[in-house]
Amino acid sequence: MPLSTTLEPPISGGPELIKAERLSHAFDYSLFENIDLTIRENEKVAVIGVSGSGKSTLLHILATLLKPQHGTVELLGSDIYSLTPKQQLAIRRFEIGIIFQFHYLFKGMSAAENIEIATLLSDTEFDDALLKRLGIENVVHQRVTELSGGQQQRVSIARVLSKNPRLIFADEPTGNLDDETAHIVMDAVFEHIEKVSGALFLVTHDERIARSCDRVYRLENQVLEQIQ
Repeated sequence: MPLSTTLEPPISGGPELIKAERLSHAFDYSLFENIDLTIRENEKVAVIGVSGSGKSTLLHILATLLKPQHGTVELLGSDIYSLTPKQQLAIRRFEIGIIFQFHYLFKGMSAAENIEIATLLSDTEFDDALLKRLGIENVVHQRVTELSGGQQQRVSIARVLSKNPRLIFADEPTGNLDDETAHIVMDAVFEHIEKVSGALFLVTHDERIARSCDRVYRLENQVLEQIQ
């Protein structure tokens, strides 16, 4: 995967798929203030920063999981937090895929059954080629409790990609993977974004993975600063 460190301007001309303006949020202390961020079609954006800097909170806000205390978020042209709960649910179901560091699989089911649930809810088809791409085609009929942590994470990622979402929000998606598998997984995610003309918002501690994206930001001292 390319690890360019050259600063480049954001991709221009494509539709704005994710747009945040003046975002501010705090818990016991202020995490960030007045953040503006736009991600366009076919663009991949990564955010790095130390633990507790607010990276995951920012992802949750952008992904409809947490309403910001100040500011607005538009996804695919809609002000997400002005929508009704039913409208928000439809966007989560059909347009958004969220990859967590912890896989949250249904433990009583096989890997295939976990993926099939996602395809049923999003009206998509089970993709055998995706399983092979992620190297889990031979374990897909095992119960998830019989799989290694890395295999479980790849099943989780397959479940998200099987939804065919246009927007992917990934929070430390390679944290449980070795370097080789991490690159395979991220290549699959990047290929998906290109296929659907989508957008990726990635939170990671791995600067090598981050620098494979079009833009990289550091969240530090309440400020989101572009570093690539």
